[in-house]
Amino acid sequence: MLLFDRLQNLVSGLGTAKDKKVGTVFAFAPVDPQQLNAMHRSDWMARKVVDIIPDDMTREWREWKADEAVVEAIEKVERAPQINIQAKVNEAMQLARLRGGAVLVLGVKSGSPDQELVLERVGKDALKYAHVLGRDQVSYTDIIRDVTSPYYGEPTMWRVNGSNGQQVDIHPSRVIRFVGAPILDKTQAETEVWGDSILQIVYDALQNAASSQEHTASLIPEAKTDVIYIPRLSEYLQNATTTKKLTERFTYANTLKSMFNMLLLEGNGTDGEKWEQKTINLAQFPELLREYLQVAAGAADIPLVRFLQDAPSGLGSNGEVTLKNYYDKISADQRNKLSPALWRFDEICIRSATGQRDPAVYYEWAPLYTQTEKERAEVFKINTEAARAIVGTVAGQELITREAVSKALISRIEEDGNLPGLAVAVEEYGLIEEQEPTIEEEAAALALETARREQRAGGRRQQQDAAPRTLYVRRDVLNRAEIVRWAKEQGFTDIVPDLHVTIAHSRQPIDWFAVGTSWADRLEIGAGGPRQVDALGQNGEYKALLITAPELVWRHREIIENGASWDWPEYQPHISIQIGGDIDLSQVEPYRGKIILGPEIFEQLRED
Repeated sequence: MLLFDRLQNLVSGLGTAKDKKVGTVFAFAPVDPQQLNAMHRSDWMARKVVDIIPDDMTREWREWKADEAVVEAIEKVERAPQINIQAKVNEAMQLARLRGGAVLVLGVKSGSPDQELVLERVGKDALKYAHVLGRDQVSYTDIIRDVTSPYYGEPTMWRVNGSNGQQVDIHPSRVIRFVGAPILDKTQAETEVWGDSILQIVYDALQNAASSQEHTASLIPEAKTDVIYIPRLSEYLQNATTTKKLTERFTYANTLKSMFNMLLLEGNGTDGEKWEQKTINLAQFPELLREYLQVAAGAADIPLVRFLQDAPSGLGSNGEVTLKNYYDKISADQRNKLSPALWRFDEICIRSATGQRDPAVYYEWAPLYTQTEKERAEVFKINTEAARAIVGTVAGQELITREAVSKALISRIEEDGNLPGLAVAVEEYGLIEEQEPTIEEEAAALALETARREQRAGGRRQQQDAAPRTLYVRRDVLNRAEIVRWAKEQGFTDIVPDLHVTIAHSRQPIDWFAVGTSWADRLEIGAGGPRQVDALGQNGEYKALLITAPELVWRHREIIENGASWDWPEYQPHISIQIGGDIDLSQVEPYRGKIILGPEIFEQLRED
């Protein structure tokens, strides 16, 4: 027991020298670099293993959070041709996964390359380039082992040899290092700076998957084979003459088979020639091939639905859930691995774009798994209804103030990406109760109060007067002057006097009280987002500004679900600007400012 810390059974041989598993050990056999390059260039599975995860981590990139001008300046630096950081990071990560390591060399106009970069001295337009180099293109000096140094574990100096033999030393503060598969025990590592290729750990799985495909393909020509039994065959093959006659005979027999779809053979009782056709059953091979692919994808930590770009079929398929879990892992790697690696670049990029480092500037990784418009509208509805439900009083005591819930709701709406810039707009313009009402808003408030009185009166008469009626629901534009100014600048002349957005247009009579009212009496659509000017109507007589607003889409869907009809295939929120007239819409720049809409107005449908 002191010598063997494992289970043994002397009768069965378990754990003794008779046990075959005792001789099984793990051995590390590094894959040759030439073989790694050959795998990436010639095998589709190896290329996917190397490329997919970097592609997914950099596909949607980042969303900077700052003033619009600052964001534009930062993104301009990132997209500069000599920098193009999104593509360069993707290339560096792929190269690191293939060969175990790569570096991104940053060219900063502040001191010489072999000097430590002091971030406080980086000024505007200081970042000049970013170059990707593989581990075979760079070398390094001693490793910094001073644990008090911010560069602990990094080389004292990176070295690059030019084509002319000139050597360039680069300080680690100007280099971003990417590692493939990390080696945790540095004492067993070939080099402390780099890691292993990601293909090292999936090598056997890829070989098995590739060989299974090739062996299966080689069986296809043999799937149907003719077998002929010839009496005394060995006697025919004893000399060249009889062998030639035998070959000519069955060559001619095969020709007859091709011409007449039959094979003629000599029969003589039990000693006659006999013909059979044997086939190989390939029914189980597809499942076997998929199992090998599943193992290879699992070894690479990539779900098969992403690896093959093929959605699973059959009952109980959970490809969407699997893919979402995979993207959650990618998001975690972006935050925990890629963000720390890019820290040096980000600090240099912000200073190079703005000339200073504003601590309020930060970024978030763009979501990889995006919701559909329907899902976004449903989430928007759930959040707003939940916020409205928790605002109230009990026994005269206010539980949660409307202002507190509004701030939390604004934060959630911005995080979901429904109304970008909402928090900044609220900070600039304030909440509704903090603002002085305009003439348009006072008129809208009066119309709202009138509508509410009519609704309350209708509720009291509901038993006598609740007959279904046709319905037209709209929201009037409150900041009409801004849109009219834009329309005139674009060449519109006969502008619609009552700019509005139609929400419902039901020829089918319905119960108005069944559809309820919107949670928002005043709806503000932030500046930006998808906007387009197009011609609508059967003959294109309506020149309209097409907009996006989840609240309008949700309300339209809610009214339709309560029995309203709709004469068009889909609902697209828009503001009709002009009816008739000739104007070249291709030359019109859409209105991109904010749009303020008043309360919902219910009317019976008028055919005019």
